[in-house]
Amino acid sequence: MMAQNDVLVAGIDVAKDKVDVCIRSLSQRQTFTSSPEGRRALIRWLRKHKVGKAAMEASGGYEREWAKVLRQDGIEGLVVDPKRVRNFAKSAGQLAKNDPIDAEMIAWFAETFIEARGQAYDAAREKLAQIVSARQALIDVQTSLRNRTEHSTPDVVQKMQNRLLKRLAAEIAKLEAAIAALIKTTPRFAELAEIIESVPGLAGGTSAGLIGAMPELGQIGNKVAAALLGAAPYDDDDSGKRRGVRHIQGGRRKVRNVFYMASMGAATRHNPVLKAFYDRLIAKGKEPKVALTAACAS
Repeated sequence: MMAQNDVLVAGIDVAKDKVDVCIRSLSQRQTFTSSPEGRRALIRWLRKHKVGKAAMEASGGYEREWAKVLRQDGIEGLVVDPKRVRNFAKSAGQLAKNDPIDAEMIAWFAETFIEARGQAYDAAREKLAQIVSARQALIDVQTSLRNRTEHSTPDVVQKMQNRLLKRLAAEIAKLEAAIAALIKTTPRFAELAEIIESVPGLAGGTSAGLIGAMPELGQIGNKVAAALLGAAPYDDDDSGKRRGVRHIQGGRRKVRNVFYMASMGAATRHNPVLKAFYDRLIAKGKEPKVALTAACAS
């Protein structure tokens, strides 16, 4: 089976030290080392078989260098959602899982779904996303350390924690300055940030997270955006006349977490429109998290 528009597709399963590659329609498989020589060999092999598109799962960052090499050589490099690929494999009856099988499933998934084309590579957005991710990682450490300071500890431990907290605050401030500078000097980011931050309760951290993690912003409707964010309620338990409880699921977890905290402040304090909406739902007996989710998706 050929992919859409007769573009030959390869699936790449990325590990730390190597990749397994499958051109499913040609029954071709190969393994390459994660090295400059291995990446060059991969490109030669794909070129030999006239592959125009290669898909791989997000693998904790290991996929970035492979995607970059592919794009530099004119091959469309896609990064797809591992959960969707795994569910696709299960639906096809493929319960076994190893690297060569994963590569084949990734190829089959990319052949099957036209939306697996993904977004065009954007170096500025990738840089922004990485800085935003680094900032959030430091904030997580900062929060954990602050929680520890609430408990009684020896003076030497308290002093160490205070030093670390000061250093973390300084490093977070540096990253926030870098994020602000990148957004300011990138016109399309600056335009989006202005729109997002015009909503009371949404500030620079939220806008940076949304811009970095949701390149579709400005090109999709509200319902699609809510689904991508993971804030759309799904009717996954309706049958006949029964109307089950709606649940949110899927979406992009990291950006949803950022947006959830911002929405909580907006819906309960800072944004008059969302607060009124939130209060009405609470008055009707809705659970606070249900009301907050509705505010996120509105």
